[in-house]
Amino acid sequence: MKYNRCGKSGLLLPEISLGLWHNFGSVDNFENAESIAVEAFDKGITHFDLANNYGPVPGSAETNFGKILWHNFQGNLRDEIIISTKAGYTMWDGPYGDWGSRKYLLSSLDQSLKRMKVDYVDIFYSHRPDPETPIEETMMALDYAVRSGKALYVGISNYSAEQTRVAVDVLKQLGTPCLIHQAKYSMLVRWVEEGLLDVLEEKGVGCIAFSPLAQGLLTDKYLNGIPENSRAHNPNGHLKEDEVTVERIQKLIQLNEIAQNRNQSLAQMALAWLQKDKRITSVLIGASSVRQLNNNIECLQYLEFTPDELNAIEKILS
Repeated sequence: MKYNRCGKSGLLLPEISLGLWHNFGSVDNFENAESIAVEAFDKGITHFDLANNYGPVPGSAETNFGKILWHNFQGNLRDEIIISTKAGYTMWDGPYGDWGSRKYLLSSLDQSLKRMKVDYVDIFYSHRPDPETPIEETMMALDYAVRSGKALYVGISNYSAEQTRVAVDVLKQLGTPCLIHQAKYSMLVRWVEEGLLDVLEEKGVGCIAFSPLAQGLLTDKYLNGIPENSRAHNPNGHLKEDEVTVERIQKLIQLNEIAQNRNQSLAQMALAWLQKDKRITSVLIGASSVRQLNNNIECLQYLEFTPDELNAIEKILS
């Protein structure tokens, strides 16, 4: 595992980080979740990414991760891992459990620390911009999280390029630099290339890509349509059936051919493709099993692309 400097900070993050968005909630098998986290650490993944509402039920991923920490990362091992969490999406009913107010962010952070039974998190994010709350208020809450000792660094997620520029400037004025931006980025979702990555490079802010496999689309699972046990077949999933079009499947088939010629799976190639841009600090993967985790980590064995491969990929994606 290689560790990349996060923007212009002193913090190094692994090329691959583990996200706990799925498979770590109260509805999931705890022993399986624990084995995934322990295997990830053993393979060099030191960064574990959560949010207050991860589950289901909301909050349960943090609770379970707290148990995993207690069982496996006692003593100095806490100093060997990076824990991040976020607030910004709906966490509880009423006027104070959503969006970007100082009240919500700091209350949520306190709850997250209690669920995980830790004194601090390494990175605390504003999970999304709030159209009704001044960015200054949201950034002041992040600044306070660091000054109070409850977070070591702060970041933002799902902010546009222009919102990012404003947020980074406000944090700099407050004296708490923005460490990182967590953005949805994959072969199929490339909005960050339209200005955001340029802003992050200019401002010295790291970038971590989430949903790098487009909710499973960039795997061999959908090459023959929508299987019964897939996220797209689940009415409660984030990937909808109407996103798995005939045209998109044809693109996946062509991409898979390039991956096979590289002796990689489609998923491994998709993860490697993101890391060709040195502005990407880390790629955030999920895993439902130790086997899937290790298959994804194997992308690191071959990260280089020839110009012909990159041109062929661009032609398919266009």
